[in-house]
Amino acid sequence: MNKNTYLPKQSMIKRKWHLVDANGKVLGRLAVEIAEILRGKDKVFYTNHIDCGDFVVVTNASKIVLTGKKLDQKTYFAYSGYPGGAKSTPYSVLMVNKPEKALIAAVKGMLPKNKLANKQITRLKVFKSGEHKHSAQVAVSIK
Repeated sequence: MNKNTYLPKQSMIKRKWHLVDANGKVLGRLAVEIAEILRGKDKVFYTNHIDCGDFVVVTNASKIVLTGKKLDQKTYFAYSGYPGGAKSTPYSVLMVNKPEKALIAAVKGMLPKNKLANKQITRLKVFKSGEHKHSAQVAVSIK
């Protein structure tokens, strides 16, 4: 009986591309699915200290839905690091101007707060419309 734990090497990890259509999907629930794929939790050999996640391409970010009163009450907060550099934007404005930012912020909040998460969030590609520039990669469509 083999009692050794299998740890995949970085060279053995093959990254796939996933295509997600965000049309009519709820922001938080979509962010959970994307964060799982970015971390690699859907894979058999998932290990939390090894970056084994895949690439995710999200289209139609402008058609993401917020439930309840979040569109009016929720705000996006950014701080530049300088005095007076705090900016607060309501989601009603953010979803019109830059809906990609809202999805990236939601996914980033669901990733661990470490150096590994910084690498994982770079594999997320979000596009406002239905067209994207990663058509050369063969992406697996997710419902």
